[in-house]
Amino acid sequence: MNFISKELNEYCNKFTTNPSKELDKLEHLTHTRILNPRMISGKLQGRLLSLISKIVSPKYILDIGTYTGYSAICLSEGLKPDGKLITIEINEEMQHFIKDNFSKLKLLKKIIPIFGDATKVIPKLDYLFDIVFIDADKINYSKYFDLTIDKLSPKGLIIADNLLWSGKVIKKINSNDKITIELKKFTEKVNKDPRVENIMLPIRDGILICQKK
Repeated sequence: MNFISKELNEYCNKFTTNPSKELDKLEHLTHTRILNPRMISGKLQGRLLSLISKIVSPKYILDIGTYTGYSAICLSEGLKPDGKLITIEINEEMQHFIKDNFSKLKLLKKIIPIFGDATKVIPKLDYLFDIVFIDADKINYSKYFDLTIDKLSPKGLIIADNLLWSGKVIKKINSNDKITIELKKFTEKVNKDPRVENIMLPIRDGILICQKK
């Protein structure tokens, strides 16, 4: 994920608004208690998600891949007063940790956590989403796009994380590297889809943002 120097990254963080103390605490807990803490969005990406949400002022958000809930909390900061964020996590062992954090922040009225396979949960959701954030199992990114594009409001956003995959996408790909192959296919698929316009940003591990026309 290190595409820019440590010094430049620190410079960017210095001139980025700090997240809340609660988010700082959640990031610390993630790094000390949870496996693969590098999966957390963190300050720079979290503030980007928060700012996008505040600009859009969404009624409904879908967050695919809760992990510890950091990105969901950031995205929820821009919700309309009566808005809802649905977040889906396949790892049910995370259920207590996730719900406990949302409860402490008094967000369980705004954020609805669902535990299960997102490919099976999404078809059952009866919402028109203004923002969809995809940050779950990479092998299903194309499927998540197909499942959500018709549930996206006009001018709604689909945001997908990890599209640069530590730079592997621009290197020679081993035929056994199914994740990198799928991420490249997904990116090309979105880029060719006439229903959206998109931009790839080299933030963290690569963020693709597309807007429904």
